[in-house]
Amino acid sequence: MVNHCKRLIVVVPAYNESQIIKKSVTKLSEVLKHLIDQQLVSKESKLLFVNDGSEDDTWDQLISFHKENSLVTAINFSRNFGHQNAIIGGLTEAYDYGDIFITIDADLQDDPWAIVEMVKSYYEGFDVVYGVRESRTTDTLFKRSTAGLFYTLMSKLGVKMVPEAADFRLTSKRVVKQLLSYSERNLFLRGIVPDIGFPSTNVYYSRKERELGETKYPLRKMIGLAWDGITSFSMAPMRFVLFLGIFSLTVSFIMLVYTLGQHIWGDTVRGWSSLMLSIWFIGGSQLIGLAIFGEYLGKVFNNTKQRPRFIVQDNLLKEGQDNA
Repeated sequence: MVNHCKRLIVVVPAYNESQIIKKSVTKLSEVLKHLIDQQLVSKESKLLFVNDGSEDDTWDQLISFHKENSLVTAINFSRNFGHQNAIIGGLTEAYDYGDIFITIDADLQDDPWAIVEMVKSYYEGFDVVYGVRESRTTDTLFKRSTAGLFYTLMSKLGVKMVPEAADFRLTSKRVVKQLLSYSERNLFLRGIVPDIGFPSTNVYYSRKERELGETKYPLRKMIGLAWDGITSFSMAPMRFVLFLGIFSLTVSFIMLVYTLGQHIWGDTVRGWSSLMLSIWFIGGSQLIGLAIFGEYLGKVFNNTKQRPRFIVQDNLLKEGQDNA
């Protein structure tokens, strides 16, 4: 039997979404009103927008929507902290107010109506419900290819991930409690949430193209997120450096034998190109190794500083609860 008192908090990260934020509020409000009317969630449920240091008037619009729409509330970061930190920030601030939590981006590429099926799956006993896209027809060939390669690589490295699932998901309160206990600074939530465990299922939907505004995940940020995922969950890059070093030594030994042979037969000039090749190869291997080790050391350094992952400048959710 459905517990009608469950409060749903929909966490919506937003960064420079001035063009589409109104439509996002409208669509998500329709979905939340439907859930309330169907008595699937409490009337105290909220849409929590997280303004991640937007440079446009996204925050000003959210203040207006908050005054006009009782379902809308928001928090405002002091600066841009990044998408993953915006999700964690929203879940942190919403934890004391909600029972069920859903994260979805403000660009409306993920189908808001899939939230209804997610909530129903929660009542069937699932603590985590992943929104999984049915296909990547809206993506370019390059993005489809690299995404498939990335999921395959992460699987080979032993990282638990749900293919074709991003950050559109439902999590129960006990899952969020465990999630917030992860204190690392370089977050990769697509890998952390499956690592937590608990019963989970998938809800499939058709992903749409972005209607307005620009993507907040260009190639540079996608590569950065993928690199965070690899280095946060696997020691494979370090092991790769070890095998690269062994391979370099093997090649060097072969070149040594070759050089000695050339010396015995009195033809040493021809070895100049081989020597230069060896120097460049070993030097490059060392630089790659130093860069990879430096990346891991840098992550350790960032974590030891224990600096906050986000700073909330304004909190309409807390103000609303204080006035209640």
